[in-house]
Amino acid sequence: MSRRIQKINELLRQEISGLILKELDFKRDVIITVTKVETYPDLNKAKVGISILPFSKAEQVLRVLNSKNSDIQRSLHQKLRMMKIIPKIKFRLDSSAEKISRVEQLLKRP
Repeated sequence: MSRRIQKINELLRQEISGLILKELDFKRDVIITVTKVETYPDLNKAKVGISILPFSKAEQVLRVLNSKNSDIQRSLHQKLRMMKIIPKIKFRLDSSAEKISRVEQLLKRP
């Protein structure tokens, strides 16, 4: 992965995190974290990894994020005018936090 793509991924991760925090209204009992962004080399698409706690609400939150995708995309276009191309984003559930939690629970067992 080129240095340029890495910088774009980090910029998108920060901006999308901020947009989710400021513009979307989720209950206080849900924690949403943008874990990673993987942008295609041609900059047309990007996969956005989302970690959601508690994991039981993941499907519901993912549905809301996908329904608000066009609003988030529009906000990205307004904020990142310096970029020629803004990738179309697609949210994906990153279940690594859930897996880590399960391993920790197993390790704590007597």
